[in-house]
Amino acid sequence: MENNTVAILLAGGKSERMGVAKGLLKYGKTFWILEQINRIGKSGIQKVYIGLGYDAEHYFWAIDWFEQATKQFVQFMGVAVKVILNPRPEIGPFSTLQTVLNSIDLKTNVILNPIDVPILNQKELPLIIRGENLVTMPSYLGKNGHPIKLNSSFWYSLLKLDVESNLARLDLQIKNLQSHQITVIPVNDNSIKKNLNTPAEWKQFLKDS
Repeated sequence: MENNTVAILLAGGKSERMGVAKGLLKYGKTFWILEQINRIGKSGIQKVYIGLGYDAEHYFWAIDWFEQATKQFVQFMGVAVKVILNPRPEIGPFSTLQTVLNSIDLKTNVILNPIDVPILNQKELPLIIRGENLVTMPSYLGKNGHPIKLNSSFWYSLLKLDVESNLARLDLQIKNLQSHQITVIPVNDNSIKKNLNTPAEWKQFLKDS
């Protein structure tokens, strides 16, 4: 797929309702975050940035190469992975996003996905990756979800926001765009709207997978 598109997985939250870091939930014989990276890699994307905040040490204990990936890209399942630490995760997910974006080349487009939203299926994910508008997002039965593709000329503006401002929210910044600057692509995968926040939701997801 396009060489100028990378993926960002946001995994910096507290996971209070889940009771454990969501990326470290067991999925078969692996961890959920590694499964997410693997799914992204199958789309043709060659670089994945992981945004960590709370529970970063838990990730380092569980996945031995994650700490090394804070210093340099590490190859995993054919994907180059870099881990970016948010020093102030208490400010919220936008601060993790902003921290990761500060580490990415300004000419690079990004695919953004929270760790608690399963990656879109391999048939429809390329439709989002190929999007050329400022913002491209999937929609299931009229409801938008993730992953969202952000053109470099759009996400650069996010770096200029005061992270503690009420405007420091990605949804608000997207709403400020003109309708012609946003491409919405209908998909058949309801995973784009899932938020796996509780043990019950995770158990049901595994049952349905």
